[in-house]
Amino acid sequence: MTGRDAAVAWQLLGLNWLMLAAMGAALAIALAVTDFALTFAGVAVTFGFVAVYAGFAWYNAKAASRRDPQVVFVLGATSQTVLITALMTPLTYVAAAANLPLQDANLQAIDEALGLSWRAYLELVNGHPVLAQWLTYGYTMIRWPVFGIPVLLAAARRFTRLQEFVLAFGLALIATTLISAVVPAIGVFYQLGLDPADYPNLHPGGYLEQLHELPLVRDGSRRTLDLLNLAGVVTFPSFHAASALIYGWALWPVRWMRPITVVANVAMLASTPIDGGHYFIDILAGLAIAALAIAAARLASRRLATRMQPGVDAATTLPAAGQLSMTATS
Repeated sequence: MTGRDAAVAWQLLGLNWLMLAAMGAALAIALAVTDFALTFAGVAVTFGFVAVYAGFAWYNAKAASRRDPQVVFVLGATSQTVLITALMTPLTYVAAAANLPLQDANLQAIDEALGLSWRAYLELVNGHPVLAQWLTYGYTMIRWPVFGIPVLLAAARRFTRLQEFVLAFGLALIATTLISAVVPAIGVFYQLGLDPADYPNLHPGGYLEQLHELPLVRDGSRRTLDLLNLAGVVTFPSFHAASALIYGWALWPVRWMRPITVVANVAMLASTPIDGGHYFIDILAGLAIAALAIAAARLASRRLATRMQPGVDAATTLPAAGQLSMTATS
């Protein structure tokens, strides 16, 4: 990694703020033209957190006595990923409110055409209580990398990869939200007429939240949204599956994390059909979206690097533009 890597990362940081501005505009328009509303407390806490982190990142980038790239990118990337979820999660509710016909039967038919038996997988997991518990832990892993990845990649001085991760994460969530509007579904338990309570070793919390929230959104009775207490209302494609691939790709340059990354993200993938009540095609689609989002983020990174003059790095040019200052390292 060189100072040039940090310079490219700084350009990506700005690009990601533009993406977030577009998300914010989309949410503002959605709130203006629909009857959805956000609670004040949720907005105040969430955006207050983002403002503090983003503010300290900007101050560290501008203050002549500081300009520590690790601090800048940890705080900046954390504020961006939190803001991505804060802006896009309510938009998934708006997408679900389109109330298009449910596609559960078609999604199940695709699974069957692929020769994938969700019922057999359900019986396998329920028959092994230890496996079921570990998969539940795996399902909850979607939350923590949002905070851990910025710290780990900044510590490894992989600043460009960190900002590519933020971009891929945002693009994947945008694509997932848009597709979910036209392919709404509740989940496999619902489609097969199964009650999770009949499977005592399972803990399908994600599916139960979906089962509770989605009908309320579709019939119009759920319109006040608390950013601190929103559940997922997306079945197809699976954002859990997309996240697993994006998290694994983001952390791959940190060699000592690779075994942990593989175990954690494989567990998240394996848990998604049961704990999230997802069809297998949901997972395949989520992985495809993640791959495309990663490719788009890498392409944007390469384009920004190509536009920079040869020999440009953060140590020689960015201070003049009021940006980061650091010594190139090997």
